[in-house]
Amino acid sequence: MTSHRDESDPTPLPGDALPPVSLAYANLLRDAVGADRGIDPGRLYPGGDLAEHFAGALDVFQERERAGELGFVALPADDGARKAVQEVADSFAQWFEDLVVVGIGGSSLGGRALADALLGTHWNEISAEDREHYPRLHFLENADPESVASLLRRIDPCRTLFNIVSKSGSTAETMALFLVLEEVVEAAVGAEKARGHFLFTTDPEEGVLRRLARERGIPALAIPPAVGGRFSVLSPVGLLPAAVVGVELEAFLGGAAEMLQRCRNPSLIENPAGILSTLLHAHDLELGQSIHVLMPYGDRLRSLALWFQQLWAESLGKARRTDGSPAGPTAGTGPTPLAALGAVDQHSLLQLFMEGPRDKVVLFLRVREPAASVPIPSRHPEEPALSYLGGHTLEALLEAERRATAEALRAAGRPSALLEVERMDARALGGIFMLFQVATVYAAALYDVNPLDQPGVEAGKRFAYGLLGRTGVEAPELLPEDAGGRRV
Repeated sequence: MTSHRDESDPTPLPGDALPPVSLAYANLLRDAVGADRGIDPGRLYPGGDLAEHFAGALDVFQERERAGELGFVALPADDGARKAVQEVADSFAQWFEDLVVVGIGGSSLGGRALADALLGTHWNEISAEDREHYPRLHFLENADPESVASLLRRIDPCRTLFNIVSKSGSTAETMALFLVLEEVVEAAVGAEKARGHFLFTTDPEEGVLRRLARERGIPALAIPPAVGGRFSVLSPVGLLPAAVVGVELEAFLGGAAEMLQRCRNPSLIENPAGILSTLLHAHDLELGQSIHVLMPYGDRLRSLALWFQQLWAESLGKARRTDGSPAGPTAGTGPTPLAALGAVDQHSLLQLFMEGPRDKVVLFLRVREPAASVPIPSRHPEEPALSYLGGHTLEALLEAERRATAEALRAAGRPSALLEVERMDARALGGIFMLFQVATVYAAALYDVNPLDQPGVEAGKRFAYGLLGRTGVEAPELLPEDAGGRRV
């Protein structure tokens, strides 16, 4: 269901049963934020130009799917992959105290977002009994020596499983970390036993990790060929760490399948991914609102905003259109995503959102039934700054902050929308991941760019390979960063 009723009042209308994940978009429309700052809702219905644009985007989506390019849409129904992941997880989960996922970008962000959303941000700090003896979970992403050294001080290599995630097996940061960890583990348990502390998630046939898996008998999970990193959270990339800590994979993938069905609806006003992509695209190109902010209210959803940031940026920021022509007269195309956190960033970024350039759309994310409730005691009745808070709960305070922010933005003519989740469980989270992935492909069709490549990222990788002396890659000529004495 999508709804363009007033976002600031998410209470269901009589007879209006909200699905587990819903999108309220009234505050993106002109009736709420002004004729020159919102979209005419009539354009979303049959005969409207935005409905026609979406029909074209849906055609592109279907063409890419028929061509086998959108591997992520097949993942919810891949029982073989799910069972393989569950079997590996069941084999390892009780044997190790810690699982370290080693990957970068799409090889890590989805798994971290999944774990944080379902386990909370303090999973590693609670007792083994409270974790039901599932392992602690770490994500080693950056080749930062301080972070690596800190992690190695906190774990016992003899009781740790390392999941190395790289589809190509050539990601410089990930492979460097693998070499470091391989030596650490061999020093702790010996070369023969070391292979029992590694798991690879990689290409099903090719690459150095696949070769090492075959040569050494290291278990390896396959990332389907048509699944790119930023679209891989529903694959073994995200499923393995989830399964190891007890997440119900069937519910997670089931929620994704349900959302995929909703996002196939040819009626724009009934298609949540269609509405999201179409309205954000229109706000960008027509109204100059090219910064798209995802602002969840809840600490456990901060990583989800960072996952969206990569998905939206790497898929839509392109220099060339699908036919190879320049994407813009002087530069490329694509919106800029920004991750924010409510209510924390009300005390920083909100000033910019309210009174800065009118170039932003805020997408709020709210969980209607939070996992915990904390009452605020009624104390210090003589202090007006404290007494009014008593009798409420922390979750009510957080929701009041969100609703107040949404209304303040609306009153100032600043557009926003609300992505609302009944409860943050595996089924709802699977739906959220699928919603954003489908919306990304629709948006790419509207921008007329390829959502599946990343030539700008590849250029930086080639330069790095050259600087590090990789065979067959020429080192770039570097202009000194303080050329001409430009240093103070």
